[in-house]
Amino acid sequence: MGTLLTFLAVGLVTLIAAGVLISVLGALLGLTFGVAHFLLFKIAPIMFIGWLGLKLFDKIRGKRRISVSDQRWLDEG
Repeated sequence: MGTLLTFLAVGLVTLIAAGVLISVLGALLGLTFGVAHFLLFKIAPIMFIGWLGLKLFDKIRGKRRISVSDQRWLDEG
């Protein structure tokens, strides 16, 4: 009888531990997918529109204008 109760207790503890572990893993995966979704669908489009705007502004403005000393420094490197 004692052996059966020991097996029951070990099985119960194992089920509880497995449930907690799966719950924590699910929460971490949910958090990870939530952050990835936020970055991909909220932040990335805004950054892409900003990058596109800067490229268009640069194209409209013309060639990049830097000073002669800056150009010389770039050419030396």
